[in-house]
Amino acid sequence: MPEFKNITVVELQTLLNSNPPRLIDVRTDAEVARGKIPQGDAMPLHLIPLRLSELDKNATTVFYCQMGGRSAQAAAFAAANGFADVYNLQGGITAWAHAGLPIK
Repeated sequence: MPEFKNITVVELQTLLNSNPPRLIDVRTDAEVARGKIPQGDAMPLHLIPLRLSELDKNATTVFYCQMGGRSAQAAAFAAANGFADVYNLQGGITAWAHAGLPIK
């Protein structure tokens, strides 16, 4: 079965500075309204099955949520549906914020 990889905040920051991935925030609209990683695009977890076709299966894709649980589900779903280069942000936006990185 295809799998996704976990990525740390430091690894994501490096990736964003070199070869930016598609960054997908799977939190609810209310959560996103409180702040998001600037490069992130909102796509709530419950809509992933309906909107997965909007994403490029060949592009590097990183999913994130509040703590990493829901985004792991999204990453697993994407990997199972033919996405080759899929990541889950460990610790989610909470880890991002704790690292002092920008939130928009």
